[in-house]
Amino acid sequence: MAAGMQVKIGIIGGSGLDDPDILEERSEKYVDTPYGKPSDALIVGKIKNVECVLLARHGRQHTIMPTNVNYQANIWALREEGCTHLLVTTACGSLREEIQPGDIVIIDQFIDRTTKRAQTLYDGRPTSPPGVCHIPMAEPFCSRTREVLLEVARSLGVKCHTRGTMLSIEGPRFSSRAESLMFRQWGADVINMTTVPEVVLAKEAGLCYASIAMATDYDCWKEHEEAVCVDNVLKTMKENANKASSILLTAIPQICQMDWCQTIKALKATAQSSVMLPKH
Repeated sequence: MAAGMQVKIGIIGGSGLDDPDILEERSEKYVDTPYGKPSDALIVGKIKNVECVLLARHGRQHTIMPTNVNYQANIWALREEGCTHLLVTTACGSLREEIQPGDIVIIDQFIDRTTKRAQTLYDGRPTSPPGVCHIPMAEPFCSRTREVLLEVARSLGVKCHTRGTMLSIEGPRFSSRAESLMFRQWGADVINMTTVPEVVLAKEAGLCYASIAMATDYDCWKEHEEAVCVDNVLKTMKENANKASSILLTAIPQICQMDWCQTIKALKATAQSSVMLPKH
């Protein structure tokens, strides 16, 4: 264990990537938050002796569509549980020829096309923290955590793209071809329905957040390629889910050996200084 700070890893599992069997000594914990209940029970346990908390983003039965995920409650619950890091998995569509189905992308930027989601913990409710938070978002993801994931993917021989811009749409429908082509012109590399607002709320909460995105299809921009459909997405995820879990299982003990004091201190200072408190 690195000196000075207890590392605890929160894992948010996306569609088909939320297997609780990766945890040892696991137990379930149902919690409530000022924002309501999270997506499901927190599964508390260990990975190679590192304390971890697993949460299924869409619920363990996959009953919650992307719009209705309680992102605020999920992030709040994991922070209250003492998590310092969030390692999340997400299925996504590829908007680039070179990002093939089954490839992993360690994303570093996002474009937000969601329309119906709370994007702040400081939402003005009596039970929420006071003030208005203008959180900087130039670098949404934790670069140190991303570096660990990239090194691990390389060492495991997993085909992995070192950066990528995720475009998050509202869903639950997939894109029209015109939208898909437009998103490519905008510079997006991959597309999903959940990175926003999750990464934004994690930044407000002062957590080291990194995402393992797994491409399952070419969305619908690519000529002579079958357009995205649920059956193909599930098939590709099933065939490649072991890549994401093997990266997690290897990265988590490495993260635990590092000193995160300065990184977390800087994240918390940024979050704190971004809040404008009400004048008295």
